Amino acid sequence: MSAELTIGVIGAGRVGAVLAAALRGAGHRVVAASGVSAAAKHRIRTLLPGAQNLPADEVARAATDLLIIAVPDDALAGVVTGLAATGALRPGQVVAHTSGAHGLAVLAPAAAVGARPLALHPAMTFTGTAADLARLPGISYGITAADDTVRALAQALVADLAGSPEWIAEDRRALYHAGLAHGANHLVTLVNEAADRLRDAGVLSPEKVLGPLLTAALENALRMGDAAITGPVSRGDAGTVARHVQELARTAPDSLPAYVALARRTADRVIANGRLRAVDAEPLLGVLAEPAAADAGQLGEAAK
Repeated sequence: MSAELTIGVIGAGRVGAVLAAALRGAGHRVVAASGVSAAAKHRIRTLLPGAQNLPADEVARAATDLLIIAVPDDALAGVVTGLAATGALRPGQVVAHTSGAHGLAVLAPAAAVGARPLALHPAMTFTGTAADLARLPGISYGITAADDTVRALAQALVADLAGSPEWIAEDRRALYHAGLAHGANHLVTLVNEAADRLRDAGVLSPEKVLGPLLTAALENALRMGDAAITGPVSRGDAGTVARHVQELARTAPDSLPAYVALARRTADRVIANGRLRAVDAEPLLGVLAEPAAADAGQLGEAAK
């Protein structure tokens, strides 16, 4: 492991408490954490035994080597500004945040008082329980560091966590985070939308139907890229897609815009990689252009 660090974490939420617990398990000293809610207090007691639950400024003072700030994105700037203004930060101290969307700019007030800024984002979804610790080995961390010294420290910390570093430029942080959110967060929404539609169709246990199918689809997508795309859009089956659109418009109209948007993006990708000729895609694209203005009957006509 890297040299033992004295660490504090501001924000004992799902990410902060688990990340601090993992660093503690790697041999570092987590001496303090801040948490106000009952859930945060419980995480500190169970995941960070021995760490004091202190106000944020006191956590910052106790974290002589590394301060981790794991608060919501929109709260981050205010927390950093407040800590710098109260004199809680010190020169040489590494101040890291766990936001995927932010880089180093949000830590400018800390850098102005001599602290060393670091953006360290674990690319993983968290529940805030001990079960998360088993998922950390092998994950990637999106890192942005200001200099070689902090870069080396970040690489050592990621190695302690059995992770892999991904070096993200300051001006690419939002794009990096958009990719992760689009994949992970929207995947959960998509799976639940699919499960709801199966329930509407009378399927009693949609998770049993979807589990093998979606697992295979995800594995194929990660391994094969666009070659993994299957289904009626990839074949240009305008009639089938029109029936989907008609039924969604009738049964679950709130799901229709997302279905159409994803079907259109799927069509774009299969056309671009040559699996579906543009001329053959025209009836399909006509169906996907209709829903906002057409009724179900017109959609059916468009697919004929």
